[in-house]
Amino acid sequence: MNKIYTIGHSTHASDAFVRLLSIHCITAVCDVRSSPYSKFNPQFNRETIRRELKRHGISYVFLGKELGPRSDDPACYENGKVQYSKLAETDIFSKGIDRLKNGMKSYHIALMCSEKDPITCHRMILICRHLRSHDIEIQHILEDGRLENNRDSEKRLMEMLKIPPADLFDSEEDLIQRAYDKQSERIAYIIKETEPHE
Repeated sequence: MNKIYTIGHSTHASDAFVRLLSIHCITAVCDVRSSPYSKFNPQFNRETIRRELKRHGISYVFLGKELGPRSDDPACYENGKVQYSKLAETDIFSKGIDRLKNGMKSYHIALMCSEKDPITCHRMILICRHLRSHDIEIQHILEDGRLENNRDSEKRLMEMLKIPPADLFDSEEDLIQRAYDKQSERIAYIIKETEPHE
């Protein structure tokens, strides 16, 4: 079975971040931020983190255009809010997923975004929601270095959203999908009137 990891850079120092990757034998980082820059954590600006990772023999690729939480396509927005369901149906998103699946054959990949907790980040709510339907094991690297399987993250998400357990009318999978939908609505990017769709 193929395996993929995710990680949030949060406020880590560069060396601590690299250490987390090394512990889990990550050989490539896929940056899935739409805007690969951080005002408060400039150590994770695109070129800075690329250089740092290269120094430690870890490859870096930017996939924010393909798999980021924003879009250049106005059709992916409703009332100024990104719709993850529409993003996931675009050709560019599919190409990003294909690149990941191909990359897994040669690299131990970690999807990187900024949020420390996967359940509050599109890397899980958008990307991993799609990947989970494939034969792929998904592991989230938490802030303290522990691994959390995506199934356990889903359980945490359901608890946080107070989604009731399965019953006669709703299967566990139905409820998991409802949790993804609800969290998508909560965290989706809302465009400001002064900025373009990006």
